Amino acid sequence: MAHFAKINDENIVERVIVINNVDVLNSSGDEEEGIGVAFCRELYGQNGRWKQTSYNKNIRGNYAGIGMTYMERVETLGVASTDIFIYQKPFESWVVGINTAQWYAPSPPGPAPALTDAEIAARKSYVWNESNYNADPATAWVLTS
Repeated sequence: MAHFAKINDENIVERVIVINNVDVLNSSGDEEEGIGVAFCRELYGQNGRWKQTSYNKNIRGNYAGIGMTYMERVETLGVASTDIFIYQKPFESWVVGINTAQWYAPSPPGPAPALTDAEIAARKSYVWNESNYNADPATAWVLTS
């Protein structure tokens, strides 16, 4: 089965559909995204903007989901060709990883500190605090219970 995501004018995924593989094949029997896009437009209207997505994450970083963002040719990522589906940016300071389709805490402070065995037993975790980060990056990760 082939999967396609409908994207709105703000590059947000509005819908994800599954169509039969035969509806994306060209006359040579090869899969062609443009044929699938044309099929989606025929079903849902010519004004729709559609991109193929992969349930196995073989293309565009992540399988598209409603509310995700489609990023294309974003220069700030430091890569020549960005073409990914990504979850909404969790915090203003976070950055997308080069060669990944994931958001990361800025460095410093970097990833959350490792939990001690006692903290794990007490079911504690670290959460990001954007206000703390803006005041002093070293205090961005806050241990909670």
